Amino acid sequence: MDNAGYVTLTRMSGLRREMQVIANNIANSTTAGYRREGMVFSEFVVRAERHEPSLSMALGNTRHTYLLQGALSQTNGTFDMAIEGEGYFQLETPQGPRLTRAGTFTPNAAGELVNMDGHRLLDAGGAAIFVPPDARSVEISRDGTLSAQGQPLGQVGLVRPVDPVTMSRAAGTLFAVDGAIEPVEAPNMLQGFVEESNVDPMLELTRMIEVQRAYEGGQRLLDSEDERIKSVIQTLGR
Repeated sequence: MDNAGYVTLTRMSGLRREMQVIANNIANSTTAGYRREGMVFSEFVVRAERHEPSLSMALGNTRHTYLLQGALSQTNGTFDMAIEGEGYFQLETPQGPRLTRAGTFTPNAAGELVNMDGHRLLDAGGAAIFVPPDARSVEISRDGTLSAQGQPLGQVGLVRPVDPVTMSRAAGTLFAVDGAIEPVEAPNMLQGFVEESNVDPMLELTRMIEVQRAYEGGQRLLDSEDERIKSVIQTLGR
């Protein structure tokens, strides 16, 4: 295969991965706390033979998460929480601590607040939050303080990575941090609300069409190059 074929194939490979990312965004456009992803393309330059121009390839191997806050939706759920501004809820999972913006929680059989997957919500000190079974008039203040009948039960901890680059998507709405985390100095939460996905389905569909057209353009170029090479071989073989 000639250089034009290699260049086109590397671009098409990145476009295929970008199409998968877009499809995943659309599938999660109604998932609370989901963060939109995008594909980052980089240029890889290879020095060619002497007196020949260098060869430039477009590689799409890195995913980028857009941290723009999603809209807040009122649920009136007692243990539903939405974060306004920066910060993440911290969950305890079998794979280690995970961060999330998805704020739908409920007490489990032991009275601990857990998310939809059963992962325990941690307080400001890194411990599970316990809600007594007979708790009434449960309120969650703006700073995350949880109380029942006016008596404090604990404080929901909001944290953030010290270095945002160390945060990576683990699964769905969960993020892993390969580094230190720190508490948010001025946490701001709303009880009875959840943060919606920050995905705009119409923009994703538009982008999907653009990527599909670019991929088809690369396919046409490969077909044209294939026909050109066949024609040259046939001509030289006469």
